[in-house]
Amino acid sequence: MTIIAIDGPAAAGKGTLARRLAAALGFDYLDTGLIYRAVGMGLARAGQDPADPALAEAAARALTPEALGAGDLRGDDAAQAASKVAAIPGVRAALLDFQRRFAAHPPGGRGAVLDGRDIGTVVCPAAEVKMFVDASVEKRAERRLKELQAAGRGGIYADVLADMKERDDRDRNRSVAPLKPAEGALLLDTSDLDADQAFAAALSHLREKGIA
Repeated sequence: MTIIAIDGPAAAGKGTLARRLAAALGFDYLDTGLIYRAVGMGLARAGQDPADPALAEAAARALTPEALGAGDLRGDDAAQAASKVAAIPGVRAALLDFQRRFAAHPPGGRGAVLDGRDIGTVVCPAAEVKMFVDASVEKRAERRLKELQAAGRGGIYADVLADMKERDDRDRNRSVAPLKPAEGALLLDTSDLDADQAFAAALSHLREKGIA
């Protein structure tokens, strides 16, 4: 079973790359950023409190890959619910198990591509392929602003840049599972690459390893 672990900060392009690689290889893809939202929204839809430790842990342990396809996981309600369940240690432990099970036994049975912030360092340290996708914070802020504008949410570049710097500092300097390249990971800087160029570089790396 081949596991591809892709890590990196927000708006570096790791999600787009992970989805394209999974499609090209016929592997299953797990957007780990959705799993906390899926747990939180599952409780909210049922009229239950996402902040209840017992209910939240039970929901996390019952999570299925199919639940990640719900159409209401990208909104603000899902973000708020996710922040509540993510603060519960039992939920974090259950979802770590969920990610590892998905990687070891992907639904399609061929392989798995996971993207996040600690896939190669914590979730799947034995993954056959590890990549760390990064870009300058200025370029990532530009990309995020375009995403917000495309979604009709507007935004000011200076504010987006400040928020991204704050998040980077928090992710890279946290005491538990800080954001950093896994040992042996391919470092892919997408500051001056478009999605097609990043995909081509990643695919070339996989071919060198005899995977693609």
